[in-house]
Amino acid sequence: MSVVELRGFGWRHAGRKAWAVRDVDLRIEHGERVLLLGPSGAGKSTLLAALAGLLAEDSGEQAGTVEIDGLDPRKARERVGIVFQDPVTQLVMARSGDDVAFGLENRGVPADEIWPRVEEALRRVGFPYHRDRPTAALSGGEQQRLALAGVLALRPGLLLLDEPTANLDPAGADLVRGALAAALDGNVAMDRNTTLDRNAAMDRNTTLVLVEHRVAEALPLVDRVVVLEPGGGVRADGPPEAVFAVHGEALAEAGVWVPGRAVPPRAAAATPGEVLLTAERLGLPPRLGATDLDVRAGEALAVLGPNGVGKSTLALLLGGLLKPGTGRVVAGPALVGQSGSPARTGREGTAPHRWRAPVLTRRIGSVFQDPEHQFVATTVFDELALGPRRTGQPPDAVKSIVDDLLVRLRLDRLARANPYTLSGGEARRLSVATALATAPRLLVLDEPTFGQDRRTWIELVDLLAGLRDAGHGIVTVTHDADFVAALADRTVTLPAGTTNERPVR
Repeated sequence: MSVVELRGFGWRHAGRKAWAVRDVDLRIEHGERVLLLGPSGAGKSTLLAALAGLLAEDSGEQAGTVEIDGLDPRKARERVGIVFQDPVTQLVMARSGDDVAFGLENRGVPADEIWPRVEEALRRVGFPYHRDRPTAALSGGEQQRLALAGVLALRPGLLLLDEPTANLDPAGADLVRGALAAALDGNVAMDRNTTLDRNAAMDRNTTLVLVEHRVAEALPLVDRVVVLEPGGGVRADGPPEAVFAVHGEALAEAGVWVPGRAVPPRAAAATPGEVLLTAERLGLPPRLGATDLDVRAGEALAVLGPNGVGKSTLALLLGGLLKPGTGRVVAGPALVGQSGSPARTGREGTAPHRWRAPVLTRRIGSVFQDPEHQFVATTVFDELALGPRRTGQPPDAVKSIVDDLLVRLRLDRLARANPYTLSGGEARRLSVATALATAPRLLVLDEPTFGQDRRTWIELVDLLAGLRDAGHGIVTVTHDADFVAALADRTVTLPAGTTNERPVR
């Protein structure tokens, strides 16, 4: 069990003028289960990093104090366990059991205690395989349950979860939440008849701080909601029902995902136009099975399916960033810009992966699942300017394009910030903006709404809907059911390497 105490706490990352979080006064008693909310950029992930002792003294400036059981978190790390958004960042060993044992070995747990604790943690999260299962063979939901098992085996007094279901399909997210609920209640997720020592792992005295944008699904896990104010301080604090009853409307307006407040759909203004891109038996074994689909102008196409079936690989192939292993991708005349004249497609041809970078960026804009994988500049402004500069735009035009995107995606106050210091939601908006900067006819977006608060989510949907209605093609790989309902005109589902195409409406 652990008690958390923050007094006037703030943190400013090195090289940044604005504080990531500040003026936070907060006390969390042992055994409390807290859902930490706030608009994008309010400092939720920074606050979790502070509690985990992960903010190095030379990486920024701290104001006030933060303590775990009266200690600086950097000196209380053995009391704290944290699970991040992406489980791959936490898995370090080739075999599942070895990965859970890794932390125990590092903490000097006696050898005869390690494997019983490993087995117990795997049972508690409902891990469906033997401990020899290769970590590389796990789905995203299975990887996240394994990461959770690794933390539970350490028996932390304070458990921190930073959007642990953000990268998972709905089924995987349900499994992780179920595993967490079972562990918190001292039960076993996979075998309810198994008898375990309830004092040997998490129990009702374990303190939990959870950051999660799927608020409605997270509420059964918590008994308290704390809302951070972007300008500093705590905006609301109390039982979930009371917080949402009193502050629900204002919080939704500020960008917090408040349960029960639906977002209206953005139906297409016209029927889809000409074919921009065609995939014919397209695949990249073993990552993606043979897939057929068309992408049309003036249409938003959503690619769905469970983790591990190749959705992100399909996005990279459609975006011309990978060479097909099987089949082909063919760009139509409307995308190559030759008004239906195949003879004038130029030396690049109709296969996007053969196009030179300036040609590709003018025609197709891509957003990766991990935003940091596509950042190359040292400031947000220069990151956005890269594409227009590469395509030969004059300086005045570059500045106009960048300034407009900064305002539209609420990044204007971050123009001089390093992209790698942005919050998860801010980094995602920057990655979308970089794809828009060259005004491509086709956009291929991998989880574009990941980490967005309600306000920026709506703005992003409105922006993409406007582009679709202006004749652009939109392809999104997503697990966000609300996003599909709001924007998608058609879906393609990839179950185990095959496709099943159907209209949304």
